[in-house]
Amino acid sequence: MAKRVFDVLIAAVALLLLAPLLLGVALAVKLDSRGPVFFRQERVGRQGRLFRIHKFRTMAADAPQRGPAVTMAHDARITRIGHALRHYRLDELPQLIDVLIGSMSLVGPRPEVPRFVAHYPPGLRERVLAVRPGITDPASLEHIDEASLLAGSTDPERDYIERILPHKLQRQADYAAQATLSSDLGVLLRTLRVLIQR
Repeated sequence: MAKRVFDVLIAAVALLLLAPLLLGVALAVKLDSRGPVFFRQERVGRQGRLFRIHKFRTMAADAPQRGPAVTMAHDARITRIGHALRHYRLDELPQLIDVLIGSMSLVGPRPEVPRFVAHYPPGLRERVLAVRPGITDPASLEHIDEASLLAGSTDPERDYIERILPHKLQRQADYAAQATLSSDLGVLLRTLRVLIQR
């Protein structure tokens, strides 16, 4: 209960304070390329429930038809403004809306698309999906440059599933088992520090 109250308060205040930035980014996305401002995609949430995540669009509108479900460094589908948004993680800010709605938390395992969740081992799946997915978590901080790890891969989806996903899942399961309001605050502060350094 305390975690949910914390999420709602922080998300509401953040949306209010960041409103000028959000409007500026929305305008930049709209002027930079054709297509909607937001990218919405079906993800798997708590207890396996599906929801549609909010992100600023950083790729061409037809990107899903032009390539894999994972993004590599220097991906040709990324728009000009999209490179900057991804680097500073500004494309993730609309997920504060998902936090208010209740589909996500500020801190929790990053939600995946159903095709990748299908590869979760049963034990880890149960542990990772026991909590609300989040905007940030220790695993996503450790893999903040995973697009670079996949650069040059001839089969990026397979490499993601076999090389990156198992480690992320274990870290996410560990988080889910030990998470507290205090540890969440620590992850948020680490996330801010990483973004400022970038």
